[in-house]
Parts: sequence; structure tokens; C-alpha cells
Amino acid sequence: MQISTTPTSTPVEDARLAEILANPGFGTHFSDHMFTVEWTPDEGWHDGRVTPYGPYTLDPATAVLHYAQETFEGMKAYRHDDGSVWTFRPEQNAERMVRSSHRLALPVLEPEDFIAAVDEIVTVDQRWVPDGAGEKSLYIRPFMFASEKFLGVRPAHHVTFSVILSPAGAYFKGGLTPVTLWLTEDYTRAGRGGMGAAKTGGNYASSLVAQQEAMAQGCDQVVFLDAQEGRYIEELGGMNLYFVHDDGTIVTPETGTILEGITRSSIIELAGKMGHPVTERKFSIDEWRDGVASGRIVEIFACGTAAVVTPVGSLKWDGGEAPAPASTDLTSRLRQALVDIQYGRAEDTFGWMHQVC
Repeated sequence: MQISTTPTSTPVEDARLAEILANPGFGTHFSDHMFTVEWTPDEGWHDGRVTPYGPYTLDPATAVLHYAQETFEGMKAYRHDDGSVWTFRPEQNAERMVRSSHRLALPVLEPEDFIAAVDEIVTVDQRWVPDGAGEKSLYIRPFMFASEKFLGVRPAHHVTFSVILSPAGAYFKGGLTPVTLWLTEDYTRAGRGGMGAAKTGGNYASSLVAQQEAMAQGCDQVVFLDAQEGRYIEELGGMNLYFVHDDGTIVTPETGTILEGITRSSIIELAGKMGHPVTERKFSIDEWRDGVASGRIVEIFACGTAAVVTPVGSLKWDGGEAPAPASTDLTSRLRQALVDIQYGRAEDTFGWMHQVC
């Protein structure tokens, strides 16, 4: 992919940037530039460019506003102690976007072009990558949407792919805290043949009402069951789940109708190397309740790009509650091992890290 660069004439001043990076929060500040490339059936992907960050001008009839044809990714860049900047398994994000694009009838951006686009924008705005103190990082949001002006139910003939950057602070500012979960029995994320395995905004929009329900019950996150039988654990609103048993083995719900999380697959490999084999299979809500009650399940944790790994506390539902497992030992060790690789504090024996600059 040929990429042109037009630097901004009004970059954020160094003093202001230092203030932002000292306390970035999440998703509230954005870097000086953005990447954009467009697709049409005749030209394919063309006009790749890094330009000053700014708004789009969209016609009221822009297809994505009416038919939700869009996908996105979430990943991070990390600054190591020597000042270099690295991303974590970007090829996995690229390949997942290919799968999501197929499901949403969007054109495929080849993984090498995806990675080139991410590398270019991160290199241009590398001053926005915080130091690694306190687990700060640069959040990277690649996204693709139907940008054609038309009203009609068909795949768009004009598509835009962009990448924007946002510095991110530590997810847990006060230390690793177990999250309380609400089991929704009224809502599901996706069924067989649906879009559950695609990273598309509709999946997250469908989780919001259940998340509101969870918060109204004093919980942090919502747990979804399968749409067919209403028995099997799928995932949280934005994280995958793991169940650690008293013999050291781990079970995680199988994919097919849930997102194939990149942190999820990394934990499977990392746990196996640490002597804790992971089985991917159907896992019922009764097995969760009974396992905690009997002591068979000794830890439960969730994972995702933002939180990395977080311990799970109690599970609540209408009329009942399962208490939190007593231990968070393996959860903490897995989390530490993963972030040490991401920030360059431990040897990357898996070959997961990709140097950008």
C-alpha cells in the first residue's frame, strides 16, 4: 500500500501532551493524525493517507448510518524502557478483521496492508505513546464502514478504512479488583449463524441494555447465555471468561457464536506453558454455580484488550447469587506474565511482539 503523509500544522503542544499522558483516561483524547484509505469496486483500496485528525463529512444517506455495515478492531502500542514502540500480535487483529469483513460483506483489507497502516500512523504519532509506568499504553482503533451515499439493502460500493489513536491509562487504578457479574436471562448476544464472532458495533450495541440491567443490580458486567438453550455461558459484554478448577485445569467457552479474543487465545497458550491446560468447550451456568459451591472451581477470570485479565467476583441473578471463588492467585500470575511480555520486561518466547519504531 502506498501511503502519503500530510503533517498537521497545529500539533498538540508538548506541555499539554505531557498533561494528557500523565492521566490519559480511556478514549477521551486523540492523537494529532489519522489514517484513511478508501475502496471502490473499480479501484480497490486506494489513496492511503495520514492526515491531521478531524471529522468526517457524511451525507445523511451514508449507508452505515442506516444498515450498520461496519467492523472495527482494538489493540495497543507499548513503549519499552529503551524508548522503542511495539504492538501485540497485530497480525491476529488483521486476520480477525478479515473474518469480520467477510461476515459483514465488506471488502477485505489484506493483513500486510492493515499492519502497514497501523505502523505508519503509530510511527507518525509516536510521541503519543506513553511510557509504560502504571501500565499506560496507546490504544489503537482501526475501523471500516460503508461510506457510500445510498438507501438500499446491499453491500456498499464505497468503503472507508481508518485508524485513530488514543492514549490509555491503567484499567485498574487502585489495584486488581474482582468484578461482580449479573446473569441476564432476557437478552442474548448472538445465535448460530449470527454476528457474534464478528467484531462489529451491532454486537456491542445489543449488549448495552443488558449492561444497564447489570448496573441497576449493582454489578460491573453482564454475562450472556447461548441463544438456543439458554444454558451455556458465552461471554461478557466485552470480555471472554475462564474457569480454573482445583486440579489446575482451565475451561473457557468454545467459540462459534462469541468473539475470538486475541487476549483469549494468548491466555490459552500462556496458561498451557505454565502447566495449566485449557479446554475449550460448552460450559453451563449450572456447572458454574455447582462448581463454586463445591469448591471444584477455585478461580474465575475474564480477559480483554482493555483490562487484560481481571478476576471475577460474585455472580448474581434474579433471586440468587453465587459467591466469589476464594483465590485469585493464577489470575494474577497470568496477568503479570502477559503484561511483562507486552512491556518488554520478560522474554517474548512466543514471538507475539511487533516492533513499530
